[in-house]
Amino acid sequence: MSERPLALFAMTARNLPQIFPPDVLTRLREAVDIDPTLVAEDGFTDPRLRDVLAETEILVTGWGCPRVDEAVLDAAPRLRAILHSAGSVKSFTTPAVWKRGITVSSAAGANALPVAEYTLAMILLAGKDLLVSRERLRAERVHPGWEVVPGIGNHGRRVGIIGASRIGRRVIELLRPFDLRPSLTDPYVDEAGAAALGVPLLPLDDLLRTSDIVTIHAPQTPETRHLIGRRELALMPDGAVLINTARGALLDHDALIDELRTERISAILDVTDPEPLPADSPLFDLPNAFITPHLAGSQGNEVARLGLAVTEEAERLRSGQPLCHGIELTALEHTA
Repeated sequence: MSERPLALFAMTARNLPQIFPPDVLTRLREAVDIDPTLVAEDGFTDPRLRDVLAETEILVTGWGCPRVDEAVLDAAPRLRAILHSAGSVKSFTTPAVWKRGITVSSAAGANALPVAEYTLAMILLAGKDLLVSRERLRAERVHPGWEVVPGIGNHGRRVGIIGASRIGRRVIELLRPFDLRPSLTDPYVDEAGAAALGVPLLPLDDLLRTSDIVTIHAPQTPETRHLIGRRELALMPDGAVLINTARGALLDHDALIDELRTERISAILDVTDPEPLPADSPLFDLPNAFITPHLAGSQGNEVARLGLAVTEEAERLRSGQPLCHGIELTALEHTA
């Protein structure tokens, strides 16, 4: 690459000042030659972009990045790297990117941190039965008293983690200081890998049967659509809580609604299918369903962490160091 390679932003322009606040942007511009007023947002065909794209060596992408297909690659013959300031790159990359030897990096690891933090918070709150108890108190307006309630508490609570993704691994790490009993299911992890993470490895059915709280961190692929359906929900013990911060399609919502109506289990959903939910969805009214609007990922001041991750990758590129968060095409088959 050039000593200070030419780079181009490709993302929703209004997000740029939050992802790259002044201090992060200054540091990025020390590593690459990039104009923050020139952003590929609605495609790469804008005449103002043509000459810049022809000389661009690095695309700094983010949410809303236009698709990088063969035509774009033909227009960017010097392109050597795509540094993505968000999570998944599936929505805008094509296999041609890797076939042309272009390096791809993602800030998915940085975005995993707030999702894991959200998950930890929900696990601890669910263990105390806080969410359902709050709804009961709002409905009845009567204090239940101070007697000990069986089945509530986080002492030895069994937590089943579906998927050793970046988020799933971070959740395991965050659970270590607590008196909880995590377990893992993941078809790409063997016994030795689970042992290295410090958790027992279980088949999915066994994990569902033996977990008080189940949290989903698997990628969305054709194989994982409705990974948790009617049969799987029926395996969960009475009083169990299901948390989903991955993708809504991993969970059969019709089956979940039927199960929630029995009041046998509860659910905490930050993602849904469809997303957003229609206004008349029963999930809004069920007292044992806690819905949040896809906010577990980076929000507010957290998104600057994504810009910093990209900036650090740009610095590595410039100095000839290997990237820390590179993505191989083969990995896309079983990652988000």
